[in-house]
Amino acid sequence: MKRFLPILCGLALLGATAPAPSASSSAAPSSAPTRIVDKAAAARLRANKGVTLQWLDWNTRGSARVTVAHGVWTLRAAQAQAGGPGRLFLEGRVIEVGRDYFLFDGTVRITDTPDVGRQCEKHDTWRFAVTQNRRYWRIRTFEWCDQLTDYVDIYF
Repeated sequence: MKRFLPILCGLALLGATAPAPSASSSAAPSSAPTRIVDKAAAARLRANKGVTLQWLDWNTRGSARVTVAHGVWTLRAAQAQAGGPGRLFLEGRVIEVGRDYFLFDGTVRITDTPDVGRQCEKHDTWRFAVTQNRRYWRIRTFEWCDQLTDYVDIYF
């Protein structure tokens, strides 16, 4: 019996624990309107001037499009490496826009850059912020994939 007691206790604990909350339970519902804290910043985001990932090209920006439906803002952005396989892709909801930041709940995908074969994809709530009076919002989670620092910038 002593031999089985730890196993029985472990099984009892497993049955007593509550299920882990799903990722969607803590996120804002997809129908919740985007929170606009700063109207001027929101206008800059809607009229943005593109997106870059430093591995692809600082000078030739990809497109970043913000659409609004029923108060919900969505962002879809992409950049492709000229003459190469590298790609950046973002898609999701803008949750909030403040004076020098915005919160983005969506997917960021980086493929084949800076090295062919690199595959990074993550769905999360990402913070983009303006720092040091720059003319772009930069993603604030830098080393989210494989220890490389990825600078994803959306320009205004």
